Amino acid sequence: MNSPADNNDTATTLESANDDAVLELESDIEEAIVQALEDGDLDRVRDLVAQLHYSDVADLLEHLADDDRDTLIEALQGILDPEVFSELDENVRDDLVAKLGFDYVASAVTEMDTDDAVQVIEELEEHEQKQVLDAIPAGDRTLIEEGLAYPEDSAGRMMQREVMTVPEFWSVGETIDFLREHADGEDAGKASLPDLFYDIFVVDPAHKPGGFVALSRLLRSRRQVAVTDIMSVEMKLIPVEEDQEDVAYLFSQRDLVSAPVVDPDGRLVGVITVDDIVDVIHEEHEEDIMRMGGVREDDLFDAVGATTRARFSWLLLNLGTAILASVIIGFFEATIEQIVALAVLMPIVASMGGNAGTQTLTVTVRALAMKDLTSTNALRVVGKEMLVGSINGVVFAILTGLVAWFWFDSQALGTVIALAMIVNLFIAGLAGTTIPLMLDRYGIDPAIASSVFLTTVTDVVGFAAFLGLAALFLL
Repeated sequence: MNSPADNNDTATTLESANDDAVLELESDIEEAIVQALEDGDLDRVRDLVAQLHYSDVADLLEHLADDDRDTLIEALQGILDPEVFSELDENVRDDLVAKLGFDYVASAVTEMDTDDAVQVIEELEEHEQKQVLDAIPAGDRTLIEEGLAYPEDSAGRMMQREVMTVPEFWSVGETIDFLREHADGEDAGKASLPDLFYDIFVVDPAHKPGGFVALSRLLRSRRQVAVTDIMSVEMKLIPVEEDQEDVAYLFSQRDLVSAPVVDPDGRLVGVITVDDIVDVIHEEHEEDIMRMGGVREDDLFDAVGATTRARFSWLLLNLGTAILASVIIGFFEATIEQIVALAVLMPIVASMGGNAGTQTLTVTVRALAMKDLTSTNALRVVGKEMLVGSINGVVFAILTGLVAWFWFDSQALGTVIALAMIVNLFIAGLAGTTIPLMLDRYGIDPAIASSVFLTTVTDVVGFAAFLGLAALFLL
């Protein structure tokens, strides 16, 4: 099937891509798969897809048009890697569930780690969750249901229930023998020996963790040494209801690879690994960026109607703030009629204030998210941004004032816009820090609402300062 020259070239590219461990789906490989789908060459499609990482297959499914996606799903039935489901956008995953059926999805979920299985199932509709869970074997279903019982975006939802534990009285040799004997998982079962782990947790009879042993240290120790002699007791226990954003912050601060999760009684119930934290960081970052723009994380894959409705409320709010700025301009209608140059210059003041405020706002929101901005240093940060705004205000006041002076041959007009620029950039620095701080204090996500309030402040202050000073000094 792959005899043509272009097929050989693609195969060479695929081989090279695998050797070089590419980090994303190659465009020429994607094009080759699309072409094979259009040609109806499903054998070739399967050959090409078989060489891709499951995350690349997920990207491919998201990129394809509906008809091509349907054909690809049909071609991959029975050989689709279950991990693909955990990498898909929610809307695309729903499409796959509808086409493959709940029994197929249940079979795929059973092969996943519990954290990935919970992630897939929690994003299904309630009736879909029930049908998938009913089709999962009782043992696996219990673990997944326990995960779903924890609050959304909590450590309990993202933790892996399969944890490698050993009792306090074991030696290094006994631990290594246990790992070797149960390497295939046939005797120990999924809960006893995870497919992938970095640390071994030492637990007491009540299943409370007393410490952990890194695999690297275990392998360097002599067989007769007790695990309690080499275990690290300095470990951060994560409460099962801890917010995932706080867990990600902890991993970042402590450079953790894995961390134990405990229930309210201190018993070990799961473990969170760094690969899950990478997903959380990406998710939280994406969420903040999208919310600042007034869209949802899955907006790209939503239907037109759903996307339109989701963006409407944000645009309506922006319309309200724009009308407020226009009302301010309306108060100075007579002034603008007498000095037409004001209409030409006033967008400059508002625009500069908005851009300067956005710079400050971006830094502040990020600092709050990373917990770098606290009550201890908030006043110092506000003072710094006000000073930065003032300095930039003076510099750009001189530049803008000179431009206005020579443009309209009016020193007075140049002075007015220069003063307005200083005022607005000072206010922009103040608003860019205080608005997200106040929103955060009252429990409102600064990433959602800060930009609307900031734009309103800089527009209103910019127009009011410029037109007010013009009315005062030029008329």
